[in-house]
Amino acid sequence: MMPIERYRSLEQIQSALRKGECTMKEVVHAYLERINGTAHVNAYVRVFRDEALQQARELDTRLQNGESPGPLFGLVASIKDVICYAGHPVSAASGMLQDYISPFSATAVERLTGAGAIIIGMVNCDEFAMGSANENSWYGPTQNGLHTGYVPGGSSGASAVSVQLDTCLVSLGSDTGGSVRQPAAFCGVIGLKPSYGRISRHGLIAYASSFDQIGIIGKNIPDLYAVLQVISGPDEKDSTTTHHLLVGAGIPESIPIEGTRIASFSNAFHAGGVQAEIRDAFNDRLDTLDQAGYQVDHIEFPLLEYIVPTYYILTMAEASSNLSRYDGVRYGHRTKHAGDLEELYGRSRSEGFGTEVKRRIMLGTFVLSSGYYDAYFQTAQKVRRKIMDTIQTILDTHDFIALPTTPETAWKIGEKVEDPVSVYLSDIFTVLANLCGIPAISVPLGQDKNGLDFGIQLMSARDTEEKLLAMSKILIDIQ
Repeated sequence: MMPIERYRSLEQIQSALRKGECTMKEVVHAYLERINGTAHVNAYVRVFRDEALQQARELDTRLQNGESPGPLFGLVASIKDVICYAGHPVSAASGMLQDYISPFSATAVERLTGAGAIIIGMVNCDEFAMGSANENSWYGPTQNGLHTGYVPGGSSGASAVSVQLDTCLVSLGSDTGGSVRQPAAFCGVIGLKPSYGRISRHGLIAYASSFDQIGIIGKNIPDLYAVLQVISGPDEKDSTTTHHLLVGAGIPESIPIEGTRIASFSNAFHAGGVQAEIRDAFNDRLDTLDQAGYQVDHIEFPLLEYIVPTYYILTMAEASSNLSRYDGVRYGHRTKHAGDLEELYGRSRSEGFGTEVKRRIMLGTFVLSSGYYDAYFQTAQKVRRKIMDTIQTILDTHDFIALPTTPETAWKIGEKVEDPVSVYLSDIFTVLANLCGIPAISVPLGQDKNGLDFGIQLMSARDTEEKLLAMSKILIDIQ
């Protein structure tokens, strides 16, 4: 069997296919063997074995005949179980949708497969993408691929693990408050959350619509950019998509040292309770950038303590609204034990949703209720606007904002099940980008004394993904 580790990037795979060093069927077989060999981590909920092999044979035939195979030929991807793929089950890792077959594909999936990529399977996640550990799943928790017994992060934890263990080259996840970047940090890979509207949300099962964004997880920057180029752009099925197109055939070769300014929040380590190893590695990397000639400014961000409560008030409110459609009548789980319509609604939702989803629906319904709407939801909207304006002011004078991705490394599975607030606070550095709709990326930074991975995060102004990816490559290479 071909060792898939030999080919670490899409460019290498495409070169090998063109030279006849391997076939696409061999590539897919190698990934399938990796999936079989790592089944114990519970990353995949569905593997499209026969379909992927058939698509590989068709690609091999096109290559032999000299036909154009598409810009992403050779790419094998997994997708999170909240992204629709026509004719395939999609369940949002929930009992509510356990028997649902999607009649259509997400726009991102259509563009991915239309460019020659092969989707090898659908991966686990927190139910309806609600979680930071990939423990809240109908299918059970996913384990960190290199540290079994520890969480991989969430809610796109299995997406990160599928890349971490070389069962695919990239994975599409979703990021509502860090759900691509936090698991990328915990698994030692790269996670990109583009600007809000950069990638169509059509076909993405909604959690909080003004925050949700499809993101990309991979092991190198050029692969992320290649996928982003293909799947981004305007979509008539999603009115929130941006018309600001990516430019050029690739990311810039470099970012000029002269005049490039990076902001870091000097009060971040007080509010976040940051693990010492993460704090030290983060400061060391910024010192390295400073010594290389980049201007690093340590500034106060006065609204840091309001980020997490604002995020959770608003996302829970939106979740309560979005999930009201799952009533046991139109689609989704329907109880077999109901005497009237009201009981049908209540029992279907109680049986179909898990504990964390119920918690967020109830809290969201509370903050939207007539007696508390002004005090909570409306106030949170005002604070969100204040946060957005403050961040825009910072980005008017700085090219990037740098933060740790997480305040701590991965914890043991089950360790925080009884302490949801502690889990919510692990998002303190990632939710900012979703509140503001700006792009953000997590790249590997180091490991703690137990060998657990952590990352560093960069953010930039809206619709500046090319510049963000170029600086991220520098951030990786400059160590």
